[in-house]
Amino acid sequence: MPPDTPKQRIAKIAVPCPLYKMFDYRLPVSIGDQTIQPGVRVRVPFGRQKLIGIIIEESQSTDVPANKLKSVIAVLDDHNLLGADILKLLTWASQYYVHPPGDALQTALPVYLRNNDDTTPSLTEYWYVDDSDPLFLDGRSLRALTDEELQLKLKRAPKQLQVYQLLRNAETSHGLDADALNKLTDNWRTAIKALLEKGLIRCDEKPAVLTPNDTDPPSIELTQEQIETVRSIESHEHQHAVHLVNGVTGSGKTEVYLALCETLLAAGKQILILVPEIGLTPQLTQRFQDRLNSNIVVLHSAMNDKQRYAAWHAAANNQAQLVIGTRSAIFTPLPQLGMIIVDEEHDGSYKQQDGFRYNARDLAILRAKNNNIPIILGSATPSLESLNNINEHRYEAHYLKQRANKKPLPAISLVNLCNQKLHEGMAETLLSKIKQHLDQQGQVLLFINRRGFAPLLMCHDCGWTTNCQRCDAHMTYHKRRNQLHCHHCGSQRPAPESCDECGSSNILAIGAGTERIEHYLQETFPDTQVSRIDRDTTRNKGSLQEKLAKAHSGESGILVGTQMLAKGHDFPNITLVCVLDTDQALFSADFRAAEHLAQLITQVSGRAGRAEKPGEVLIQTHHPDHPLLQTLLHKGYQSFADAALKERQAAGLPPAKPLALLRCESVEAHAAQTFLEHAVELSRQVETQNLELFGPLPAPMERRAGRYRYQIMLQSGKRNLLRQFLSWWAPQLQQLPSARKVRWSIDVDPYDTF
Repeated sequence: MPPDTPKQRIAKIAVPCPLYKMFDYRLPVSIGDQTIQPGVRVRVPFGRQKLIGIIIEESQSTDVPANKLKSVIAVLDDHNLLGADILKLLTWASQYYVHPPGDALQTALPVYLRNNDDTTPSLTEYWYVDDSDPLFLDGRSLRALTDEELQLKLKRAPKQLQVYQLLRNAETSHGLDADALNKLTDNWRTAIKALLEKGLIRCDEKPAVLTPNDTDPPSIELTQEQIETVRSIESHEHQHAVHLVNGVTGSGKTEVYLALCETLLAAGKQILILVPEIGLTPQLTQRFQDRLNSNIVVLHSAMNDKQRYAAWHAAANNQAQLVIGTRSAIFTPLPQLGMIIVDEEHDGSYKQQDGFRYNARDLAILRAKNNNIPIILGSATPSLESLNNINEHRYEAHYLKQRANKKPLPAISLVNLCNQKLHEGMAETLLSKIKQHLDQQGQVLLFINRRGFAPLLMCHDCGWTTNCQRCDAHMTYHKRRNQLHCHHCGSQRPAPESCDECGSSNILAIGAGTERIEHYLQETFPDTQVSRIDRDTTRNKGSLQEKLAKAHSGESGILVGTQMLAKGHDFPNITLVCVLDTDQALFSADFRAAEHLAQLITQVSGRAGRAEKPGEVLIQTHHPDHPLLQTLLHKGYQSFADAALKERQAAGLPPAKPLALLRCESVEAHAAQTFLEHAVELSRQVETQNLELFGPLPAPMERRAGRYRYQIMLQSGKRNLLRQFLSWWAPQLQQLPSARKVRWSIDVDPYDTF
């Protein structure tokens, strides 16, 4: 008798591609009856490529003709890397945010797993000079070796000498890893190998997991408000609820997080903590290491692929109980997840602005619901969406109205710039206050959300300005490098010595940025160290931590920075905060601009007076009577938010009505306009009675990075109707011939309309 024909097994696979569908493949006959779980990676043929996809489910049938049905090349994992909860979360997210499912699911995998079959995490190697051991080299301490002796020992190996000196001069005790060495020199691996063989250096592997600090945790006594908040949240410990901890700056929200974590960690649970920016992870991690007896991993984009995968692997295998990460950490598998915390929940960094445009805060709420666990949202300036959910009784509110140390909030006053003599954008009143606080041994923070020396250069004779050739924007002048930078598209060019129009050399730098403020203050207060903290000064690895350490120690008396300094940091000796430029945001075309400005002013103001010395805040403006400023000054953020919610309700804007944007860009304006016109025509094929389409309209910045940008705004009072329409519309748009000439994307719940 002929042998039984093996039963055909079909799998639906999410393949990373821009199509809004899954793909059917035959599973290999070689796996026999082996169970293949959803969430396992497979390598599949896709066109001319071989891609790594993720199995979603197995089925017995397919609509694909047998002669076109391809087979899986290899099953890469012996167990699922993505559990049912992550697959459910991502499947929902790909539908809600109208994004191709294969591309969305790849977001949950570390880059290393997207490109490599191997699932064994390798630890990061660090090379270092161990001169603490007196018998390390020839019975002598390396501290005793002179430069002349080293050069004699390595006289025929200049590369080895260079690499050795880099390691010896490393700022960190654990030495340098491959990423750091790549930034400092090239072709270093042969030199490293030779130095190891000679016994001049050593190599360690740094584990992904951070263990608790071996010190006695400090004794912290919670305030009554903190105790009541912790008790209230713990009463919902084993069920889903969204808790908004609305605490003023300095009220001790982190202490509430720590108290809640202690209870859950003792029960063997894992906790996911999301933070908006990389800069906030070191200090938060340090506090949790000092206080909690649990292993911690950190996940953020500054880690290399192997480091990130090793941390991800430790979390997925319950080797770490605390996961602290930025936006994409929301997709980390956590088998014993017991609680999620979203710190600074209002922050726009939780919204992905390109590709898969998800909001990590909102997905965190959904993940907590799917897992029937509590989620904590913390902020001193909650988003209008969260406050609206409080009003509609979807979230539970917990208020921390006093600072933990019982000190008062800083006094805020406005500095009217009208008719005042300005010094690089600063009023004499403000400069006098800075001197007063420095004389009283206080630190000063100056906030201006503009990098560089000046926003533009202008010819004093004919009015010519330095415009970006690829954007509808001016180029910012960076004096230290004597270059013009476009902060929108990234293009750079040398600063002109003369006017391009009339040839005059009378070129003026108009306006002020962080670099100009820093330069002026250092000249004005020469005995005080001025530290600038922005993206330009913190590019190098470890530079942000170094600057923050100097700020905490008091070595830097004046801090000048962008919104990197505005939130989350605790500088106990800052007594004066100066907000230098608010006027531009007061009249923005973006409907969220007022909310963002109010949050920013409140957050940066909260850096003042957090310890024993009282704080003071000065806000410079040409419009001191503006309603937003007056409300913040006399009634606070909550009153502003209440008024803003009423305005949004009247205007039919989020959170009153959901919003989505169809964004389009092209090197030719006509192509973008044509595609969007076709998109509008396409929308008329279905019932859109309860759906509003506005556009096509130019984006507020019409041309950016050499491409013209247009958009259509979509709104509906019924969120499900908007979702259904977008789910139908997106695959249809993909089929339009005009779509091939443009880049387009759908942005659901956009953070801004810019």
